[in-house]
Amino acid sequence: MEKEKNRHLFSGSVGFVLAAAGSAVGLGNIWRFPYLAAKDGGGLFLVIYLILALTFGFTLLTTEIAIGRKTKQSPLTAYGKLKEKWKFLGVLACLVPVIIMPYYCVIGGWVVKYLLAYLTGDGGNAASDGYFTGYITGTTEPLVFMMVFLLVVAVIIFRGVNHGIESFSKILMPLLLLMVVGIAVFSLTISATDETGATRTGLEGFLIYVVPSFEGLTLKGFFTVLLDAMGQLFFSLSVAMGIMITYGSYVKDDANLVRSINQIEIFDTAVAFLAGVMIIPAVFTFMGREGMEASGPSLMFVSLPKVFSHMGKTGGFIGALFFAMVLFAALTSAVSVMEAVVSSFMDQFHMSRVKATVLETVIALAGGLLVCLGYNKLYFDIELPNGAHAQILDIMDYISNNCLMPLVAIGTCILIGWIVKPRTIIDEVEKTGCRFGRRQLYIIMIRYAAPVLLVILLLKSIGILTVI
Repeated sequence: MEKEKNRHLFSGSVGFVLAAAGSAVGLGNIWRFPYLAAKDGGGLFLVIYLILALTFGFTLLTTEIAIGRKTKQSPLTAYGKLKEKWKFLGVLACLVPVIIMPYYCVIGGWVVKYLLAYLTGDGGNAASDGYFTGYITGTTEPLVFMMVFLLVVAVIIFRGVNHGIESFSKILMPLLLLMVVGIAVFSLTISATDETGATRTGLEGFLIYVVPSFEGLTLKGFFTVLLDAMGQLFFSLSVAMGIMITYGSYVKDDANLVRSINQIEIFDTAVAFLAGVMIIPAVFTFMGREGMEASGPSLMFVSLPKVFSHMGKTGGFIGALFFAMVLFAALTSAVSVMEAVVSSFMDQFHMSRVKATVLETVIALAGGLLVCLGYNKLYFDIELPNGAHAQILDIMDYISNNCLMPLVAIGTCILIGWIVKPRTIIDEVEKTGCRFGRRQLYIIMIRYAAPVLLVILLLKSIGILTVI
């Protein structure tokens, strides 16, 4: 009990909301959300995503934050405290951030590289063919920038909950939001004429983004959009990674969870939407519809630099601003990923924060080196069960995101919905006297709807379900 009493806590709801929103607003929002929206019929994807965020996402987010505050434990030990025989679920939940952290730092290093390129006036070269491939297949620079990114994250974690995570989030999140809004507004004002004489505008790209397209939509196509949107929620809300359990354990008992969860949902959904407004109109204006088909790293590190190069002198400034914003988003997410592991080490092995941070830094560094070498000395190409071609980074991403995260979420639904019962979470949410307005929806989702959707998502992710 003394250990729980001395556990560091967020100073208030603002610090918690900004830290949780910072975790949610990461690379997944910026490079995955716009691509999926463009691929899945624009406004159709947005509507489905919003409905899922208010039902499916809300359920998982509420559950994890409440588990954290109720147990005052990190993911590795929280599940066992709820039900002794369910400790294994904590191990799976902790494995997710352990696997994610190394390759997230590698990608964070790529962002640092591109930001420096634009700050030093080398943005024109960054837009050239082969620049990205040439960089990631290098043997020195990717390692250096990965270590720089990791060191910054480790220093923030070392400083603790209040002086590190909370203080950092209170500064970076408002700046990030201002940058996102500024770039989004600029993206709507641009226009360009191609070599055929056709003129495209940012507003036309915006309409493609927000207006639902039902052209050629089939039942199979609808389910594809549904599962894409549901998969995106894992990235967007940072659920099934142990992160929200960790942050929930730092929330004071007198905090209004309902209000905080609503604010996190609004903040995250708004930034995800604005990420699309930033990217889709700009890519459409300068590269047409075919340019919008790029996804993942190729969208951010290949397509967008080409877009910035088309903007002339303005492009250099916008490029620097964009990659600064991406770096902020990557840092806030990486901090939450590392904290989930560090907090787990502290709770399970009774380590000091210093020792736990050093240990996780060493693990992430070793994994990061392996990921970097996967593009040169250790390069190979295999086909995953879902048909995608992969090397080390892709395999780690597939195991964590396509396999472990759905499993953790399914296990959480079964534990809360059927073993310890939804009342456990409802009582925790309402213990300060606040009204849990979506209580009946929560019960239906946690017991029935969410598990079914998650099983379908898992089966599709691992290549068993191919009809959808």
